[in-house]
Amino acid sequence: MNPQTAFIALGSNLEAPVTQIHKAFVELGKLPKTKLTARSSLYRSAPVGNINQPQFINAVAKLETKLAPSELLTALLEIEQRHGRRRQFPNAPRTLDLDLLLYGDLIHHEYGLTIPHPRMHQRAFVLLPLHEIAPDAVVPGIGSVAELVAACSGQDVQRLVED
Repeated sequence: MNPQTAFIALGSNLEAPVTQIHKAFVELGKLPKTKLTARSSLYRSAPVGNINQPQFINAVAKLETKLAPSELLTALLEIEQRHGRRRQFPNAPRTLDLDLLLYGDLIHHEYGLTIPHPRMHQRAFVLLPLHEIAPDAVVPGIGSVAELVAACSGQDVQRLVED
């Protein structure tokens, strides 16, 4: 299998979120048959859905992987579990959330896995870090990331400046 470019969204709002994201970047770089080729800056965003919780820290990672989409998803879920992720209810606070956003130009749907991620094109906290590391990226069947970022310009997302 030829390597595919995959993009992963990272999010955390519990238990030292910045540390959670940095540790997850390291773990993504250690996945089998996979290389971490880019990582975005960190961004702070307001929670979506359940707004009565701490703000999120978000980022996006670019991978070159020979893992199939379902294998990559399984690996992402294992990383979440190691970080203490609990799925109590939709939009609950979380130690770590890893979402498979894009996998090459694949459009795919099966139980538990939809590529491209079904809501990514509506979320500035995903699009801004994705645009930072892949300004020419396209969401298959939807449009260019640059156009999608412009459509989300009213959402409150701030890029963090780290030391």
